[in-house]
Amino acid sequence: MAKKTLRDLLIEELRDLYHADKQLLKAFPRLAKEASAAEVRKLCEEGVDYTNERIKRLEEVFAKLDTPARAKRCQAMEGLVEEAKEMLAEDLTDALRDATLLANMQKIAHYGIAGYGTVCSYAKAIGENEVAEIVAKSLREKKEADREMTELAERQINARALATGEDEHTPRELATAGDKPRARRRGKSAR
Repeated sequence: MAKKTLRDLLIEELRDLYHADKQLLKAFPRLAKEASAAEVRKLCEEGVDYTNERIKRLEEVFAKLDTPARAKRCQAMEGLVEEAKEMLAEDLTDALRDATLLANMQKIAHYGIAGYGTVCSYAKAIGENEVAEIVAKSLREKKEADREMTELAERQINARALATGEDEHTPRELATAGDKPRARRRGKSAR
């Protein structure tokens, strides 16, 4: 068995992302149907367009690397999509459904940020700067999507979920709960 190279790892990661993005093409329309908030639904619907663009970029990268555009089963994305479906199957109000949907979409985006960041780094390391530039576009999109989802959650979606009256804490209690001392890292207690 031949030893793997960084180029081999790059191609494996690209194939993982290729499969992950193909899974998202199927998942986003289903997730969009679950959203009651127009903003969350729009993010899911736009996700299809962005994912199609990322897939085209990946196919361009495979061609530049003179390797077949093949997918490698991405169990991590399968797990993230399955987790989202399980959470959405729970008995939730529309507002809570939107909050959990947005949270799961961010988990998916974070996986993409890690994957695209890795392939960008590998490509630069082996001197495939053109490949790195192409992949960096997808990385920037993923980071921007994450930022937008965070702002949407903090600006609207989480407040709507809280306003359903289902939570045991009032907004003031939640705000002051954050002021309590936190334990330090490595298990040391706060003073």
